[in-house]
Amino acid sequence: MRDAVIVEAVRTPVGRGRPNGALAHVHPAELLAHALRTLVERAGVDPALVDDVIGGTVDQVGEQAMNTTRYAVLSAGFPESVPATTVDRQCGSSQQAVHFAAQGVMAGAYDLVIACGVESMSRVPMWSNVPAGQDPFGPGVAERYREGLIPQGISAELIAAKWSLSREEMDAFAVSSHRKAAAAWDAGLFDAEVAPLDGVTRDECVRPDSTTEILAGLRPAYHDPDFAERFPQIEWNVTAGNASPVNDGASAVLITSSETAARLGLRPLARLHSFAVTGSDPVLMLTGVVPATEKVLRRASLSLDDIDLFEVNEAFSSVVLAWRQETGADLAKVNVHGGAIALGHPLGASGTRLTTTLVHAMRERGARYALQTMCEAGGLANAMILESV
Repeated sequence: MRDAVIVEAVRTPVGRGRPNGALAHVHPAELLAHALRTLVERAGVDPALVDDVIGGTVDQVGEQAMNTTRYAVLSAGFPESVPATTVDRQCGSSQQAVHFAAQGVMAGAYDLVIACGVESMSRVPMWSNVPAGQDPFGPGVAERYREGLIPQGISAELIAAKWSLSREEMDAFAVSSHRKAAAAWDAGLFDAEVAPLDGVTRDECVRPDSTTEILAGLRPAYHDPDFAERFPQIEWNVTAGNASPVNDGASAVLITSSETAARLGLRPLARLHSFAVTGSDPVLMLTGVVPATEKVLRRASLSLDDIDLFEVNEAFSSVVLAWRQETGADLAKVNVHGGAIALGHPLGASGTRLTTTLVHAMRERGARYALQTMCEAGGLANAMILESV
């Protein structure tokens, strides 16, 4: 079986997902097109050689409907012969795109493939794809979970309660994310991965002056009297400060085999070593990163101590801190250039955004193995291990 390697990885800056956000004026198809154009330009690859483009988008409606990846490919100026598809594994959609793309290369179905993702939360707000009064779950799920499924914010609160995570711990983790992101920007560590767009050169949500004292003044983001009655253990410590913001952004990685890379004169950044995806309790919802981490390590025949860097998506501070308690991972190796709390979480783009940041961090720090994992709505999680080459 052939291997699969990443030879280039880029992302846009991440803007606030609000009408006045720095990238709110950019149509999502063009947002992704910019990442795709930059990707092949930096790699020096003829886009006609790309066998497929697999993109992740969560809210596939409105301006993100109709297989938005295909229209991004056309907008990017790629030949009409280059196909594209759009996948949805919720927040892990573009990480799943990486899995599919790499597995296609390893199986011999692709020689050169792009995994990517986009989300414009300013133009297509979260839940736009579920019209008011409509039930996306169906009667079977209602029968199985008779008390009802819950929003992610409530799940984050349940995780904080179950793992006895204090407001102070979660706020301190969030401040650390902002400080690491600001330090990485100041040191020029994002320069190789970011593709400036329309004068936007930096991530808009990084707050280098954030402090625990400032975050302590924020109100609970998800307090609800009905859920408070149903879940009396919740202490209502999740706020806008220790959760990821809503954002606009796109990202893309170019994947091929070592053999094809050598033939085309491309320099591999990292080898895609192992993959895993898991399901977990859809009420706790966001804890799948724990079994996903365990599963991918088993598949790779590696231990946690073998991993030099981790990217664990910061949907909420509570998710990463609970994952850390369960795995025993060293937080000094986690999200070393900041995470989604600071850099942002443009849903469909986040998987390949994490991968982009991770492969560049691996090269900058001389890491041999790195692990990426993401929690996803519905009780899902992806995990993969990258290896230096």
